[in-house]
Amino acid sequence: MGRATATRLVKNGARVVICDLPTSKGTEVVKELGADNAVFSPANVTSEADVKQALALTQEKFGRLDVTVSCAGIGVGIKTYNIKKDAYHSLEEFTKVLTVNTIGTFNVARLAAGLMSKNAPNADGQRGVIVNTASVAAYEGQRGQVAYAASKGAIVSMTITIARDLADAGIRCCTIAPGLFQTPMMDELSEKVRAFLGASVPFPQRLGLPDEYAHLVQYIVESPVINGETIRLDGALRMQP
Repeated sequence: MGRATATRLVKNGARVVICDLPTSKGTEVVKELGADNAVFSPANVTSEADVKQALALTQEKFGRLDVTVSCAGIGVGIKTYNIKKDAYHSLEEFTKVLTVNTIGTFNVARLAAGLMSKNAPNADGQRGVIVNTASVAAYEGQRGQVAYAASKGAIVSMTITIARDLADAGIRCCTIAPGLFQTPMMDELSEKVRAFLGASVPFPQRLGLPDEYAHLVQYIVESPVINGETIRLDGALRMQP
């Protein structure tokens, strides 16, 4: 979804800095988008130094930061307590998921706001837009999703507070809560399983497409009154236990 967002924004005249782990395909994506339009900054979102380096590169390459979109996220499938196996949820795994998903998202938002605040405000007083990514699991976490649901629920809860915190700086903050999307994680499943999951969506009965996520990002950026809101993007899906 991050890759689709970068592609869509570039097609609409933006220039982007792509942040991902050093082992990612960031360099490959930059070649696709063009060196004049994109640059790759290897980063772990949980690292203050890495994010600050990415922001410094943004300022050096493009002179300003107008929009930040956070898509980084991980998950595990472990029950809080498995009575059949007499096994507890690993505290280490729970902490890891919250560190990447929640703390990583907040780390990017807080540091990006500093650079955005240097922009001259537009007619509305706006200086920037932050878009974070939650999940429908924030509302209907399934069995084994306690860590993931907690991390995404925290992102939903942060949205209105960040929007209020940054209002005097002229920075908006919104969150997208996707349902089932066609992502690399889904590609690991069999075609039969992907079809089954797609059929579970009321309408349209299919997995969401990354560009549909990117389209909503564009809409949020272009709509100046949307602020402090989490928008579900799920085809009316409600996750079952």
